[in-house]
Amino acid sequence: MAEDQNLRVYDSIVGLLSSEENPTPLVRLNRVIPYKHAQIYAKLEWYNPFGAVKDRIAANMVRDAEERGTLGPGKKLVEPTSGNTGLGLAMIANAKGYTLQTPLSAAIPLEKRTVLRFFGSNVIELDDTLCPAPGAPEGAIASAMRTAESEPDFVMLNQYQNEANLLAHYRTTGPEIWRQTQGKVTHFIAGMGTCGTITGTGRFLKEKRRDVKVVGVYAEDGHDIPGVRSQRQLAQTKLYRPDEYDHTTEVTTRESFDMCFRLNREESIIAGPSSGMALVGGLRFVPDEPGVVAVVIFPDNVFKYASSICRHFPDLCPAVASGDGQAAPSKNEQFLERMFENLKNPYDTVRVDDLRQSLQAANKPFVVDVRESELYAQLRIPDSINIPMQEIPDRSAEFPEDREAPIVLVCGIGKFSKHWTLYLKSMGYRNVRSLKGGVSEWVRKGCPTQSAGA
Repeated sequence: MAEDQNLRVYDSIVGLLSSEENPTPLVRLNRVIPYKHAQIYAKLEWYNPFGAVKDRIAANMVRDAEERGTLGPGKKLVEPTSGNTGLGLAMIANAKGYTLQTPLSAAIPLEKRTVLRFFGSNVIELDDTLCPAPGAPEGAIASAMRTAESEPDFVMLNQYQNEANLLAHYRTTGPEIWRQTQGKVTHFIAGMGTCGTITGTGRFLKEKRRDVKVVGVYAEDGHDIPGVRSQRQLAQTKLYRPDEYDHTTEVTTRESFDMCFRLNREESIIAGPSSGMALVGGLRFVPDEPGVVAVVIFPDNVFKYASSICRHFPDLCPAVASGDGQAAPSKNEQFLERMFENLKNPYDTVRVDDLRQSLQAANKPFVVDVRESELYAQLRIPDSINIPMQEIPDRSAEFPEDREAPIVLVCGIGKFSKHWTLYLKSMGYRNVRSLKGGVSEWVRKGCPTQSAGA
């Protein structure tokens, strides 16, 4: 049969990629919206062929690289990801005959990591933030860059600075919304990760009508929402163009998951947590007035986040074997996880600037890097010592005898150091803290470092 858009008949799956003639649907929200006049629409991006808004950029970045001659027969792809871009790239790569390597954070939901492998990607799990951090020396972005620089067969498309990312939305998402709303859209709302969606779509809509309001929503520091960034992290993507947005706002993890819950229960829309985040933030700037038509990007569905749901709604997850073959968190595990979360307070963490200053004082803290020895040798904070986390119980004699001595524990991004801060507190140390953001934040702030042989 011949390909026919009206009949939805395609020669291959890539024909299903979104476009002005084949848009992802807009669905009006009715029950979670307290408005009488304004119309709020969700743009359901999991109707893209591989399940997320990132399918758009995966296809466009590959097309662009092929047209420029940097990608072709014999080449391989390597791309850091928080999940959805990797999933889209994996399937585009399968369709075009490329192999794909995806360095990513081990904190990304198990569902995404498993499906990436199922799709054929070579997944490399690292100690990184949920959304890869450019400054992390052992993070996903640095790993991908090293591979692309040292192995000539590999090409890194780099979604964090590739203009083909935002152009995908300028060419598809923006025109779709303009056509679907018949030019009546007044507000466009999107969560911010690489910022390709908000920058590309917002730019197109403002060219059509200058008074369209563009609203960007970001997550709080230390959030648990894959694919989006905190305000601090936004500076790390070159597609973040705040001068092109009318408003930006922060939404907490709790607010995001609560709205995700309501969308599924009250609207029967299978939205994921980043959708809830975007909606909560966007509503702060949408007036309830006649003629208001707001469109909110819903990036993907909730099925990729079952393990996250268990963390934030433990009552929904009994302690029995789950679908991934692992036991859901027990009450004790949930209790410990809450204790680790409690360590985010300013009394149990230390900021980079404060640690740097305290290292100049006479009574400077005892700094312990708990990463693997190989990573410590590559890059470390000056005057720190290395006790890998798994060795701490057997090397406790190397810690100060004085239980009042100031101690700072350091890891890659500040996740595992929190756990061992709690352990040292159980040993009676009363002045032990975890470095907020870890070595990644230390490097990002431009603080001095040492390496083996330095």
